[in-house]
Amino acid sequence: MPAKSRFTRLDAFTKTVEDARIRTTSGGVVTIASLLIVFYLVWGEWSDYRRVIVHPELIVDKGRGERMEIHLNVSFPKIPCELLTLDVMDVSGEQQTGVKDGLSKVQLAPLNQGGHPLDITALNLHAEEAASHLDPNYCGNCYGAVAPPTASKSGCCNTCEEVREAYASVSWAFGRGENVEQCEREHYSEKLDAQRGQGCRIEGGFRVNKVIGNFHIAPGRSFSNGAMHVHDLNNYLDTPDGQPHTFTHQIHHLRFGPQVPESVTQRLGTRSMPWTNHHLNPLDQTEQLTDDPAFNYMYFVKVVSTSYLPLGWQSKGALGAQDELLSDILPVGSHGRGEDGSLETHQYSVTSHKRSLSGGSDSQEGHKERLHARGGIPGVFFSYDISPMKVINREERTKTFAGFLTGVCAVIGGTLTVAAAIDRGVYEGATRIKKLHQR
Repeated sequence: MPAKSRFTRLDAFTKTVEDARIRTTSGGVVTIASLLIVFYLVWGEWSDYRRVIVHPELIVDKGRGERMEIHLNVSFPKIPCELLTLDVMDVSGEQQTGVKDGLSKVQLAPLNQGGHPLDITALNLHAEEAASHLDPNYCGNCYGAVAPPTASKSGCCNTCEEVREAYASVSWAFGRGENVEQCEREHYSEKLDAQRGQGCRIEGGFRVNKVIGNFHIAPGRSFSNGAMHVHDLNNYLDTPDGQPHTFTHQIHHLRFGPQVPESVTQRLGTRSMPWTNHHLNPLDQTEQLTDDPAFNYMYFVKVVSTSYLPLGWQSKGALGAQDELLSDILPVGSHGRGEDGSLETHQYSVTSHKRSLSGGSDSQEGHKERLHARGGIPGVFFSYDISPMKVINREERTKTFAGFLTGVCAVIGGTLTVAAAIDRGVYEGATRIKKLHQR
């Protein structure tokens, strides 16, 4: 016999000789069943290891000086595009009046004709006013106002649009342009009357500071009168055909930031409670109806910053601030999307309020005690507030590779241990039964 090693006494796995082993039919059945169970459970461990889940985290939003994009698609079936203006203002004092960049207006046919789209144009409804046929030395009158800095000829108002801008710069109402040479030449009032029965859909996006603010869609050109923000309502309220304009509207879509891919929303929900983009954009497909021209709709929005970080995402550190500065010069729609698949967007909650500008109570709705103030601007107003918290949805695997190996070992060891106990019990039972029969 070979000399025993010093490790022999430490062997915890004692061996039996081949002659002392007994193979039984029941043992073979238990062995096959054990192998099938082991393969099934190991496959489950592998599937669990490969499964990716979205783990939400809530942190304090430490971003500073950021911008965010607002994307909207809103239809107004009873107001022509010529009368609608979109303005933005925030608590920092920044104002964007008559926003045009990134937005388009779609003219809609009257409701009695189906309300289908007629034409898509940028928010510049005076494309034919270049006035190239005029004398090169022509200098149009601004009628007491100061020529706008964007005028084609310095110090002159050669087009109807330039006269309107000049009036707005000194806070004057413009009206239909009667007795204004440029507007009569361009048939401004005739074009306006031709659109009276039409509707309008505003779609596109724009950027705002990530601070408390509001944007609104209201009739007429806007201007500041002292500390007040007002609109020229003459053309909205004065309707020659007797058919009043109203702010009946449908919000097809409104979101703050990029759209979340469906692949991400599917991981956020469960089979019993699926998650969709409507959870992030609760105003989608909202419709409001009114027959009152002097009516005001207000939506109070609470915006929460939300990040979606893909599997294997790594923080960029200082590069993140540089990318934030570069994103401000990129086209609208590209903000918030990282090359590594990460997404910086926002979700929001909303409450709404509506009232007639003529004041009164909600007695028709059964609330006589609810009174409304008089005055204001008709339109649709969105006031947004920024939450100090930020939600981070991070893709993660349910377990690490070490956890997978640990699970596999547990499956194999546990299954074989239980199988051995079952086989031992079956063998002992069969042996005792034989002995009883032999007696």
